[in-house]
Amino acid sequence: MPFPLRAALLAATLLTAAPLAAQPPAPVAAPSIERIDPALDAIIAPGTPIERVATGFGFTEGPMWREGRLWFSDVTGDKMRAVSPDGMIEELVANSGGLPGAPLGKPIGSNGMAPAPDGTVLMAQMSGRRIAKIGKDGKPQPFITDYQGKRLNSPNDLVYDKGGALWFTDPPFGLINGMDKDPAKELPFNGVFRYADGKLTAVITDMTLPNGIGFSPDFRTLYVGNYGPDKYIRAYDVAPDGALSAPRILIRFAEPGEGPDGLKVDSAGNIWMTGPGGIRIVTPKGKILGQIKLPEVAANLAFAEDGRTVYIAGSSSIYRLRTKVKGMLPLYANAK
Repeated sequence: MPFPLRAALLAATLLTAAPLAAQPPAPVAAPSIERIDPALDAIIAPGTPIERVATGFGFTEGPMWREGRLWFSDVTGDKMRAVSPDGMIEELVANSGGLPGAPLGKPIGSNGMAPAPDGTVLMAQMSGRRIAKIGKDGKPQPFITDYQGKRLNSPNDLVYDKGGALWFTDPPFGLINGMDKDPAKELPFNGVFRYADGKLTAVITDMTLPNGIGFSPDFRTLYVGNYGPDKYIRAYDVAPDGALSAPRILIRFAEPGEGPDGLKVDSAGNIWMTGPGGIRIVTPKGKILGQIKLPEVAANLAFAEDGRTVYIAGSSSIYRLRTKVKGMLPLYANAK
């Protein structure tokens, strides 16, 4: 979630207090679905409506379906919340970024989330600069804080592979005093990490702003988005031991505006990636099938419910639409 490039957008939508219920929707341009290739019809039925479920937040991110509701982060409001299918909001974690007294309006809150195999939830704490674990008491506890004795930058998005290893991106967006130029930055790179058997490994160190991350349905391909200045989604072959090879650019974003942020993959292997203009649905070969356009910046998305519902974190709002194909739900979505 690269806040510095979105400051003007967020200034108009910032909240300083958590709403107890969805705010009345304000008039906005209607969201739409652009069909670029006829193959999109097998993924999203023509005429599918896009609903705005809830609105009135600072900057939504990190959506994850859990126990019948969508959990999500309000990055600039420093809250983690949940929204029910009928739009009711509950605050789950205050000061979700993990830095007490952090200034509201900055990228300080939590970001990506993933259910863990033990039934807890892991979340990326941007200003706290760590991966935290949330147990049944709802209180975040530090889980991964440093690499080789140096503090992480600002964990952003995370996903498990089929062997139980945790992968996460670590850009500098939460370093609010200049990102890479922030004196508090300790690592010399913005990396992608793999955590397995108690060991943290830097698996990618040559991306400028690694952001969204996800796996193909067979877990043999890893996708990572680079927000900028060169905006692209990169694919890698993944070996059983987690070694990466054959890096290649799946798609570049030449348009001005937002770079690729969050991404998810459906059961047919299509990558749903946020970027300029909305969410693009792209085949594993890099062919664009269509685009979901919103009146706000789409930062991330999550497959939910039966796998055929997509929730989108769109700046101040949460949106929803139905699909014909199932999406990949988090690996440990049903862990208790």
